[in-house]
Amino acid sequence: MPNNKNKKRRTLIKRILVNIFMLFSICVIATIITFFMLGYRFDSNKGDLEQNAFLQFSSVPSGATVSVNGSVIGSKTPNKTSVRAGKYAVVMWRDGYQTWQKTVNVKSGTLTWLNYTLLIPKTLTVESIANYKTIYSSLASPKGNYIIVQPTAESPSYKLIDISSDNAVSKDLVIPTNIYTKPTTSATAQTFSIEKWDNGERYIIVKHTYGDKNEWMVLDTQDVKQTKNITKTFNIPIEKAVFSSNSGNNLYVLGSGDIRKLDLSAGTISKPLVSNVTDFDFYFDTQVITYVGTGKVGTDERVVGVFRDGDTKASVIRTVKGSADVPLHIATTNYFNENYVAISEGNKVEILSGSYPNTTSDNANNLKTISSFSTQQNIQQLSFSPKGKYVLVQSGANFSSYDLEYQKLASSTITNSTVVPPLKWLDENHLWTDAEGKLSILEFDGNNTHTINPVLIGQDATLTNNGRFLYSVNNSATGYQLQRVRMILP
Repeated sequence: MPNNKNKKRRTLIKRILVNIFMLFSICVIATIITFFMLGYRFDSNKGDLEQNAFLQFSSVPSGATVSVNGSVIGSKTPNKTSVRAGKYAVVMWRDGYQTWQKTVNVKSGTLTWLNYTLLIPKTLTVESIANYKTIYSSLASPKGNYIIVQPTAESPSYKLIDISSDNAVSKDLVIPTNIYTKPTTSATAQTFSIEKWDNGERYIIVKHTYGDKNEWMVLDTQDVKQTKNITKTFNIPIEKAVFSSNSGNNLYVLGSGDIRKLDLSAGTISKPLVSNVTDFDFYFDTQVITYVGTGKVGTDERVVGVFRDGDTKASVIRTVKGSADVPLHIATTNYFNENYVAISEGNKVEILSGSYPNTTSDNANNLKTISSFSTQQNIQQLSFSPKGKYVLVQSGANFSSYDLEYQKLASSTITNSTVVPPLKWLDENHLWTDAEGKLSILEFDGNNTHTINPVLIGQDATLTNNGRFLYSVNNSATGYQLQRVRMILP
């Protein structure tokens, strides 16, 4: 009997020990897997455990081969790999496209996204889509679904081209004469200019100048007869107008130094929201107005600030003193639920993050500086990228971009150009320029610059919503043409 008890006891102990060993093994394996997934590797040379860095790759079009320091990654884009901390030469290529390359410096435990690779075809063939005897201006819609072309300055006649599909379709738009004011004499010069699309890609703000007067209209591209004259409706001077919604009825306008909100459908106008303003911008995604204005009367003070719909008053972010000839800019965005404000004065840039000021206290204490830097020349342009990841500043041919996610500053120069107009965002990671009459695409940091085709300086260009074509305007044998280049090969 005692033998049976001892036997059972030994069996129970064995089972307990086996279970403990299995549990211990599972914990060890899980720990190893966790450390492996986090990028930890054993360095046999150093004899210790080090955490790797991760590189994530993607390209347009996908299916590109990737090599890191000359070693090809197993699968094609989109793909990823882990590497030790250090500097790496990354190359991507695909049949029919030019090779893309960039050197990156990565730290242990970090994830570096190289998901913005835009592969450019080796053969770039320009295709004429429409021909015009004259072209005054052109403007692409925000999402790349439309382009509007204005043949002459003195007539409110337009060509609206739907480029949302491979087969571009054009239609004529003419603002009815009863909507705008006719000059009293035929000798009075008049100009119509297309200013800005709404984010819904239906309405366009049009400015009509005749003699020493001007008026503003909202052109309805789907029903031109529903075009509305803002100036006639409210009878106030307007120097600048922007949409505040996609309805085409709600706008912010600047006139006589005051910013007001208008509702065309209700015929209502707000009291001045901000006064003593010289310029302003409205950020649709965050519903925030930024403005530059004058300070106390009798001083050389200037201010930059913000105003949000519902605020009781505007909030001054910064007050500066000195000559009004020194450029002063402000821009704002929201990136991954964080508010960012960029301010430039002369050649100095400051980037802040945090909560917007409380309008009751009118201070900016909740906005903290996260970066500041200087450029060689006074800054002419300050902007955030469409989704807010980068801050762009430009001084002629020189420009810099600050990456909010990685907190990195990159500076570059548009080479071989004496006069460089303001750079424009093609998408979140790419810029374009028409310097020297050539359409060129470059990344936010100036890398991988590609000249696409000749263009007419001062006209718009856009990448279609599906990324297949890049549209632009240029001279033709008979006048001018809307043209495109296929960016994704069939």
